[in-house]
Amino acid sequence: MKALQYLNKYFIKYKWRLLIGIFITILSKILALQIPRIISESLNGVEDYIKGKNTDISVVQNELFWNILTIIGVAILAGFFTFLMRQTIIVTSRLIEFDLKNEIYQQYQKLSINFYKKNRTGDLMNRISEDVTKVRMYFGPAVMYTMNMLFLFIVGFTQMLKVDAKLTMYTLIPFPILSVSIFIISKIINKKSTIVQVYLSKLTTYNQEFFSGINVVKSYGIEPVVISNFDELADQSKQKNIDLSKVQALFFPLMILLIGISNLMVIYVGGQQYINGEIQIGVIAEFIIYVNMLTWPVAVVGWVTSIVQTAEASQKRINEFLQEVPEIQNHTTEAFNVKGKVEFENVSITYDDTNIEALKGISFTVDAGETIAILGKTGSGKSSIVNLVSRLYDTTDGEVKIDGSPIKKVNLDALRSEIGFVPQDPFLFSDTISNNIKFGKENATHEEIVDAAKKAVVHDNIIGFKDGYETILGERGVTLSGGQKQRVSIARAIIKTPKILIFDDCLSAVDTETEERILGNLEQVSKDKTTFIISHRVSSAKNADKIIILDEGKIIQQGTHNQLINQKGYYKDLYEQQLLEKEM
Repeated sequence: MKALQYLNKYFIKYKWRLLIGIFITILSKILALQIPRIISESLNGVEDYIKGKNTDISVVQNELFWNILTIIGVAILAGFFTFLMRQTIIVTSRLIEFDLKNEIYQQYQKLSINFYKKNRTGDLMNRISEDVTKVRMYFGPAVMYTMNMLFLFIVGFTQMLKVDAKLTMYTLIPFPILSVSIFIISKIINKKSTIVQVYLSKLTTYNQEFFSGINVVKSYGIEPVVISNFDELADQSKQKNIDLSKVQALFFPLMILLIGISNLMVIYVGGQQYINGEIQIGVIAEFIIYVNMLTWPVAVVGWVTSIVQTAEASQKRINEFLQEVPEIQNHTTEAFNVKGKVEFENVSITYDDTNIEALKGISFTVDAGETIAILGKTGSGKSSIVNLVSRLYDTTDGEVKIDGSPIKKVNLDALRSEIGFVPQDPFLFSDTISNNIKFGKENATHEEIVDAAKKAVVHDNIIGFKDGYETILGERGVTLSGGQKQRVSIARAIIKTPKILIFDDCLSAVDTETEERILGNLEQVSKDKTTFIISHRVSSAKNADKIIILDEGKIIQQGTHNQLINQKGYYKDLYEQQLLEKEM
């Protein structure tokens, strides 16, 4: 249970709830265990009457009547306390489940982009849903039934010892076998539970990728292949679940067998004692009831053990991510007023997942309020520059500075709150268009949303939809065209009014006319804002204060538009090519 030790902090946090639940458990078991004693006294009274020790039938009848009423009252009261026990402990397990999911979710948000490159979405989802559900069972049913079992055994066996120690010892004979069996089987369950959870993650991941790539699947007509692969994975998962169920299935028959042996011991040994006149008939009945009252707690030992082992396997998977140290750390909580000056000093970055050196000794400066355009071939390192500005990655060598301060010493939250980022592949949520734009500014008014949409030249498209700004988008914004998604994403960045604006090739899916309108609006929006424009088009870069050209991670040209079109090189060639294409 090493992995589950991580959860001890939640036991401490909710200790009073759990202690109250345990106290109620004790009360309910003490009450429930009064019933066998009352039944024993009733049978002994009847036996005394039959043997002539008590000749007054009315006394026996009166005693039986009150005993029956007492049994009913005790049973109702014990049932009420059992209800309170479940309300206390199970509700606590739900609170812990809530806390644990929040903790995992917060950790997910802290982890760097590199982490998400290495791990699949389906596996991340499975650990915060299925694995946490398995762990909740450890806090709820496992704790409740364990407490229930322990106190039933403690109180029950104490009572049995008081009545007849010899008969109690014979009743205990099967329990060492039970302990050894649980130890062996639980180890097997732990291993098989881990395998089952791994395969569940694989299934979730496969389905998530299939649904996300449904257009590709249908376009290529490969549904039979996809279904065949899914069937194969599902069969493997099914087999692993069957293997686990076979082991779990050993518990209940084994428990019932051992309880049956205990009952036989009571009947055989107790019968001999009764024949020898050592005990009364009520003692045998009392012991049989005790043993059968212990049947469920003993049988549940297997189930609880299975729950604990499954929770251990799930928590081990959860701990792998909770113990992951984010590569990007926020080293200060001091307030930082971002003005917008950005400096790259001999910056290099190598991605450890691909071992590609994306930037090699880059140096340049962008003053606050300036616009810089970055051009270059695919894979030249353009996006790496803006990823470093928003500190999605840290440099391998060299240093990035914001307003003269090393970016690693700047409050990360303060920095990112002043960045409006439009990625190359815009992501929209399955929500209304209005809320997708408001993502950049939560308290934005409808007028501000409309104004941002107009500046992004997407307002006319939006009002053309049946529900306008309240149109619900499909997953990842699939309802919209590529150009519309880009423009909604631009509106999201504009409405934020940040100090630094980053446009990462965000006009690639719009036509030239629309691009010119957007660029005209962005020129007004970006006044007094440091703006990074990454593009493959000269038209997007020509009005920038500075232009840099990248090739294989190095700056090969830099200057203004007028300077670069008069120099031989990449920019002039690109300008003439695109000018010719426009004329044609």
